[in-house]
Amino acid sequence: MKKAIITAAFATLAFTGFSQVLPSFQIGLKAGANLSKLSTENTFSSANRSGYYGGVWARIGAAGIHLQPEIYLSGKNSTLQENSSGEENKVNFTSMDIPILVGTKLGAAGIGLRLNTGPVVSFLLNEDQSLGQATGSAFSGNFKDQSFAWQFGAGLDLGKLGIDLRYEQGLSKIGENGYDDTKLNLFTLGLAYRLF
Repeated sequence: MKKAIITAAFATLAFTGFSQVLPSFQIGLKAGANLSKLSTENTFSSANRSGYYGGVWARIGAAGIHLQPEIYLSGKNSTLQENSSGEENKVNFTSMDIPILVGTKLGAAGIGLRLNTGPVVSFLLNEDQSLGQATGSAFSGNFKDQSFAWQFGAGLDLGKLGIDLRYEQGLSKIGENGYDDTKLNLFTLGLAYRLF
C-alpha cells in the first residue's frame, strides 16, 4: 500500500513538472476596476479615484515561464488639487493599454498562482484621437501620444477563471489636460476568462 501511494505521488509530481515544460497557448477576455493616482512634482496633490478596464489577453509559455501580451481600454480618473489655492480639478481620460508581461505559474490541474511583471505602453484617447487612430499608432510604432509604465502583479487561476491584482508605476509623464509634470500610478483588480 505504501509503495502504491509513493508511486502515485511521484507520478503526480512528474506529470505536474512535465505539463509545465510543454509549450502552451491560451487566449481570453478580461475586465475589472482600477484605482488611479497622479504623481506630481510639488505643484499639485492628487486623490485616488476609481475607473475601469476591459480587453483581451494571450499567454504563451513553456518550462514554467510565460509571455502574456494584453490589450485593453482603460478609463482612468483622478482628482488634482493645487497646493497654493486649494482648487480641485477632476482628470478623466481613456487610454488603450498594451502590457507585455513575463511571468511564471505555480500549481497544477487548472489551479495555480501566477506572478508577472513587464512594461506597459498607454495610448491616450481623447477628442483628437479615435480608438482606430490609437490602434493604428500602436501597430505602426508611432508613439507620439503615449506614456510608459511598469506593472507588477499576481493572479490566481481557478479552471477557466482568473483573478488578477496589479500595481502600475508610471515611468513617463502623461501631459494630460496641461498637467505636463504628472505620472500615473494605479492599482487594478480584474477578472479573466480563458476562452481556450
